[in-house]
Amino acid sequence: MSWRTLIKFELNAIFTNPALLFTVFGGVLIYSFLYPLPYSQQLPREQLVTVVNHDKSQISRELIRMIDATPQVKVQQYAQSIGEARSQLETGEVHGLLVIPEHFNRDLLLGKSPVLAYAGDASYFLVYGTIVEGMATAGGTLGAKVKVARMVMSGDNIALASDQYSAIKLNTRPVFNPSMGYVNYVVPAVFVLILHQTLLIAVAMLGGGQNEYRLQGGTGYWLRYPAWKIIIVRGLLMMAIYLPLTAYYFGYSFESLGISRLASMSDLLAMTVPFLLAVVFAGMVIGQLIPRRELATVIVLISSIPLIFTAGFIWPPSAIPDVLNHIAQIAPATPAINGFVRLNQMGASFEQVIGWWGQLWLQVVVFGCIASWLMTRAQKASAKQVNAASLE
Repeated sequence: MSWRTLIKFELNAIFTNPALLFTVFGGVLIYSFLYPLPYSQQLPREQLVTVVNHDKSQISRELIRMIDATPQVKVQQYAQSIGEARSQLETGEVHGLLVIPEHFNRDLLLGKSPVLAYAGDASYFLVYGTIVEGMATAGGTLGAKVKVARMVMSGDNIALASDQYSAIKLNTRPVFNPSMGYVNYVVPAVFVLILHQTLLIAVAMLGGGQNEYRLQGGTGYWLRYPAWKIIIVRGLLMMAIYLPLTAYYFGYSFESLGISRLASMSDLLAMTVPFLLAVVFAGMVIGQLIPRRELATVIVLISSIPLIFTAGFIWPPSAIPDVLNHIAQIAPATPAINGFVRLNQMGASFEQVIGWWGQLWLQVVVFGCIASWLMTRAQKASAKQVNAASLE
């Protein structure tokens, strides 16, 4: 029972399993195209609105032009009444409506604060927020222009008035997501989770199938070889299969989607090796605990949503209960997502992610030991069944 024979057995078990192959190659490749698709436009833009202009003054028309000029909003239609605008909104012709009140121009000249009314469907929160942002930007700009004009009329210098019209100046500069888009924000972390889930399903499915066969009284090569040998060979083979897939995600996919890649190859490789090994060994543990291979997919898919929300990139860990935070640390996806995103998208040095790297190696050791113990126990149970059958 040589290493070479064991490698052949393992390769045969992997590449003659259609469900496993589809999960590994089909899942990774299909998700790489399908998942980013809804985020391809990065942010909602040019949302259609209708305007009810009760003032019909020059400045109200200027406000409409300024709103139309923002990247967030496009003035699609005009309505003569709020009822007509509401009808356009309800039929889906527009996504929002704006009402400019009567005496808008007069109130501005008198120094009053006229109220602009907006309505939209807040159930589409991204669309609603985008329209509000565009209108608030245009309204603020018009307000600043009126204020500067009033200061100039009061005798102030126009340059000084332009500089001092507001007591506070806001200078916003996105640091880790220059485009402020959803692709740069969500896809890098989700791709790590996809690698985690597909690899976990594949390994658990392989172990679960062998476990199912053993429980039915069957025997196989995995019951004749020492558990540590099977763990080493299966771990290295699955890692060899997933290294190119990981490079495909971090290389071609990130490049085609315009996602920033700041980490060096050596740092990514140093984080990838313990991540893949930890997932493989965790999959072996699950495979030894389930009586049927179909359960692997069910268990891993059910865990996907909790893992997304506890990984720390959608919901801040400080707002998650400590118990859930501690439970989430058991999954290799949690330290891997934090490590990869900080290295590759946030420009962190490897020393700054050394804690997550160490956590992954700790998981390698713990899951490897548990998997070895479970496989040895299964081999002993199978040997007892064979001996009992031979005595009968």
